[in-house]
Amino acid sequence: TDQGDQTALNDAGIILLPQSRTVPDLSFTDQDGQPFPLSQLKGQWTVLFFGYTFCPDICPTTLAQLRQIKSELPPETVDKLRIVLVSVDPDRDTPQQLKQYLGYFDKGFVGLRAPVDTLKNLANAVSIPYIPADTSKPGYTVDHSGNLALLGPDGTQRGFIRAPLNSQKLVAQLPGLVERK
Repeated sequence: TDQGDQTALNDAGIILLPQSRTVPDLSFTDQDGQPFPLSQLKGQWTVLFFGYTFCPDICPTTLAQLRQIKSELPPETVDKLRIVLVSVDPDRDTPQQLKQYLGYFDKGFVGLRAPVDTLKNLANAVSIPYIPADTSKPGYTVDHSGNLALLGPDGTQRGFIRAPLNSQKLVAQLPGLVERK
């Protein structure tokens, strides 16, 4: 039943929106320095994580967990799932920096950066708040949410995955989720 599914999904920290939300087709640059319009995310389910490479705690933990989850999912689920780090620190996160950082976790992860205005626009659209940093201070950190936005293959936001991630339950629930249209 859908109700049973819903409970199991919620239990795994997957919160589906009653109505999917349109995500604006904003322009980003990927970790190879190539233009990456958000419409390019269509065709797969996308887990969107807002973070940055100088992040001391949440980000490495979340990316390591996502790598772990990905390694335990069946290959046909992995094919339908894309993991994207959206940098909330475009000042320091050059494409090269993103590429090197994501390479430590999984070369299949996508890293995106854009000017702060574009970033705010996306963060607001998917309701994942972050506070732009005072970049004048050395060693600054950026306050951001550990929650992940979940986008469907049609490019709309379908929901959230709540932090902290429950790897075991997500591994159990994601295969069924990515079969949805």
